[in-house]
Amino acid sequence: MPDWESLRHLAALARMGTIAGAARALGVEHATLTRRIASLEHELDLKLLDRRGRKVELTSHGRELAASLQRMQVEADAIERFAVGRRTAVSGEVTIAAPPALGTAMLAPTLAELRNLHPALVLHIVGETRQSELQRREADLAIRLTAPAEPDLLATKLGEVTFRLYGRSSYLDAQPPAKWVFVGYDTTMDKAPQQLAMMRIAGGRSVVIRANSAELQLNLVLEGAGVAMLPEFLVKGRPLVPAAEDVVRREAWLVIHADMEKSGPVRAVADKLERDLRARLAQSEIGG
Repeated sequence: MPDWESLRHLAALARMGTIAGAARALGVEHATLTRRIASLEHELDLKLLDRRGRKVELTSHGRELAASLQRMQVEADAIERFAVGRRTAVSGEVTIAAPPALGTAMLAPTLAELRNLHPALVLHIVGETRQSELQRREADLAIRLTAPAEPDLLATKLGEVTFRLYGRSSYLDAQPPAKWVFVGYDTTMDKAPQQLAMMRIAGGRSVVIRANSAELQLNLVLEGAGVAMLPEFLVKGRPLVPAAEDVVRREAWLVIHADMEKSGPVRAVADKLERDLRARLAQSEIGG
């Protein structure tokens, strides 16, 4: 019987499409993933990958095996959720996925209090630049700015996050609007409502710096590098002023898989997050 861990690495490669993406999803090094798949090829005496320079694709055997593995993975994930979902003791590891800026600004007090209340808990925080798959237990809980469409995911609305275009007063006074330059997210976020709004406001004006971190965008605007579409919770108390009237409001949701709803550790974390984040989001509005 082939080693399940090696099979899991092949399934991740098929799912993510690239060595880098699969390694990132599994939390391993590139070399570990390629070594696992090479070992699997040796065990099965089958060529699973077609290696052409830096480009790697699954062979026909690799695609067939990956399709079977994906079905197995669905069942394995369901078994794991079944077991964890029926634990009553508030102990063990709970993984929380959240947008990095929101996690940095709002989660620390809650996590510290959870550890004081439940010393047997181990908390793992993932800055969610892509949506973690709760079905695969990449996270047990997720804080998202979109409501999930999947029927097996349960969502509780926490409040709203407001985005506005901000700049330093000194920058806005020195530069006429026609000469403003913009700081935005990288292209992976081009469909996000706040990025779409910024691009609409920018029109033909330049986006001079792109970064996948709202905190870095904030610091760039504080340094006078341009204007950016930023969440109010990140701006509050900073020497920035709105540069346009346009406002984007996004709903914040706490998302959990239905199988995990009654898990002792997951429920304890979910209840605490819901109470605290609802209050902090309400207070985070400018003037709130």
